[in-house]
Amino acid sequence: MLRKASMAGALLAAAPLAWSQSSVQIYGIVDAAVRHTTNEGPAGDGSLTQMIGGGMSQSRWGINVTEDMGGGLRALANLENRFNTDTGAQATTNYFQQSWVGLQSSSFGRVMLGRQYNVLFDVVTSTYASFPYSPYFDAFKPEIGFSLGARASNMIKYVAEYGDFRGGLQYSFDEDAPTGGRTVGAYLRYASGGLAVGGAFQNYEFGSGRKLDAWTLGGSYRIDKWYLNVGYGRNKLDGGPLTAATDLAVLSSLWSGSSVANGNFGGPAFLAANQRDLATIGLGYQIMPLLNLGAHYYRTKQSGPTVAGDARANFFVFAADYALSRRTDIYAEFDTTRLKGEANLNGTTAAGGPKSRNGYTVGVRHRF
Repeated sequence: MLRKASMAGALLAAAPLAWSQSSVQIYGIVDAAVRHTTNEGPAGDGSLTQMIGGGMSQSRWGINVTEDMGGGLRALANLENRFNTDTGAQATTNYFQQSWVGLQSSSFGRVMLGRQYNVLFDVVTSTYASFPYSPYFDAFKPEIGFSLGARASNMIKYVAEYGDFRGGLQYSFDEDAPTGGRTVGAYLRYASGGLAVGGAFQNYEFGSGRKLDAWTLGGSYRIDKWYLNVGYGRNKLDGGPLTAATDLAVLSSLWSGSSVANGNFGGPAFLAANQRDLATIGLGYQIMPLLNLGAHYYRTKQSGPTVAGDARANFFVFAADYALSRRTDIYAEFDTTRLKGEANLNGTTAAGGPKSRNGYTVGVRHRF
């Protein structure tokens, strides 16, 4: 009897291996840099030199899980945490910036549920990224403010590929949160050879019921050692400027682009604006297999129903990245910001504050 029970237990333990195979991958980026900026402060003077826990990329670690269940069907899961290398502290409010589970089939595509990248971020980073090996410079990224936070919680996303085309749909629940959070969006991209083009649309609903529409369109082209990319994006509120304090706080977080140094139109114009537009163009050149150069220019316009909401901004970033090995690289970067109109860089709605800033960054990045 004991022998039969032992045999049954062994068969049950071995049974799953007969029809499924799982893999667990741990990955990450550890990035640290020294950054110097001018006009760093509400008074618009002085400078700041600091170590930052991510220059080219935000530091992170994550876990990818894949289970092959046979017949072309797979189960997928991803957990990803962001942290600051300089302090070891958590970099974001959400401990896991990505936390989703899904199913993928060779016939119907992929369905994912949880916190994940939105369709705006998907199409920009995969189709016309500023720096395709990063895909943007984390310490200076004006374009990210136009992706409505880049991620969304409580999201269902569907992605499918047909030949050279890839498309995605998303929906996220607001769960009656005072900040809102319901989103609906879609994207479509085409890539063949060195050419890639795509576009996306996404809607965000605030707790008050007001809505923000965002769309983007762009493309890139690779030929030999050159890389060219162009893009355009717009965020527009339905109706006039927001008035509810909770809505304004959400809008500020969406439009800031993760940092007050990255195109956060503070100042009185922020309260009077209901639209932002961004035009971008970039050029990359691979001098040698280990050395990449890239330059990117962004022109941003903020506007409203009255001239009080009008403001302009010009952003420029240049970066050089040298690979010491397949996993480790060093980089140097220069960026500049210039604002016009009733806007400032101090991240508040008060008048005054700096309207220009230069940044200089050198760092090292390791990927595993």
